[in-house]
Amino acid sequence: MDLCHGRMTVFHPRVEAFMVSYCPRSQFLEFNLYPRLSWLDSFQHRGSKLRLELNSVITSRMLQQPHALVIANEYPQNADFPRNYSRKEKKPFPVPIVELRRAARERLKNRKGRPKGQAPPPKNGVVVKSLIPLAYDVFNARIIMINNLKKLLKVVPVHACGWCNEIHVGPVGHPFKSCKGKYATLRKGLHEWTNATIEDVFVPIEAYHLFDRLGKRIPHEERFSIPEFLLKSEFVDADESDLPDPVPEVPGKPLLTEIPNSEIKAPSNGEEIKFLAEETVRAWEKMRKGAKRLMKMYPVRVCGYCPEVHVGPSGHKAQNCGAHKHQQRNGQHGWQAAVLDDLITPRYVWHVPDVNGSPLQRELRNFYGQAPAIVEICIQAGANVPEEYKSTMRLDIGIPSSVREAEMVV
Repeated sequence: MDLCHGRMTVFHPRVEAFMVSYCPRSQFLEFNLYPRLSWLDSFQHRGSKLRLELNSVITSRMLQQPHALVIANEYPQNADFPRNYSRKEKKPFPVPIVELRRAARERLKNRKGRPKGQAPPPKNGVVVKSLIPLAYDVFNARIIMINNLKKLLKVVPVHACGWCNEIHVGPVGHPFKSCKGKYATLRKGLHEWTNATIEDVFVPIEAYHLFDRLGKRIPHEERFSIPEFLLKSEFVDADESDLPDPVPEVPGKPLLTEIPNSEIKAPSNGEEIKFLAEETVRAWEKMRKGAKRLMKMYPVRVCGYCPEVHVGPSGHKAQNCGAHKHQQRNGQHGWQAAVLDDLITPRYVWHVPDVNGSPLQRELRNFYGQAPAIVEICIQAGANVPEEYKSTMRLDIGIPSSVREAEMVV
């Protein structure tokens, strides 16, 4: 390449020498970082006499590193189903015990030689006032979801096994041999389906109420004298009952109430059904997101052997654990940090691709996906599929029409 009197001669191994105009201080020439992405690239610099081939040669010399286009997705395309732990297995720690010990040693090392400061709320017994409206929103979202589910159960068939805790959303129960209840060997693992209730779909979990969060742990002798509330009620009560002032500064929102079963009426038309389904999905997501924020400030403990949950810095001392080998622990719980699924159990069920089509087949089990029972009810009622659950529902996997076609899949 030779430069003479403002003109530049370019020699290319495959292209003959030709002349192009070149301005050393040109501010109108902009090199494209992605030169060959589309045919419109040649029209971007048509005011100059620079060709696309020359542009690619110059950019390859001037740019030191290539730029790649990366498309990131928050949720994976396909994900494994949540693992079901047996009664003999202990739940894993959310954070490995080795990392917990390492973090504790690091905190002790950083705290050495420093005066102990005042603990921030809620560790000092004072609630976080900014979270009081969030607690009301979580409680009201739960009430809205339950009231809508009672109405949707009138039009969406939901089945529950009479021997185990498995449920299925669809016109008929699934044929999979996964029952582990009583006399399961006599029935060869088949379920005996009955009509499900709201408690089968959304499991209510209760916890002991703490009158003093800085007091002593609940002893075994007082387990019957202390009331047990639902976890959402315990969150709301923890956010408003222990304020130092008699009247909180943030005005409380009105709490909704559940509709009695005798006053539940089925939706009249398809538009109302779809509206209830979409509102239920929004309430479900709002409740889970709000509860996750509350769990970051108010610690929640769960037993590693049974589903017992306790809202507080440390678990209670009631010896009422009946899980595997509870005699060796004298009925005491193995408390550990809880996750969101321990607080709000999603109850995953099999996803029915076509409600009006053929039922699920036992031989095609590996091709079906799963979704939380509440989400599956709303989807069959006409709601859109949330992005969070598309990975486990396997919507992009083609389902064979017959068993013979499934055997041909590599």
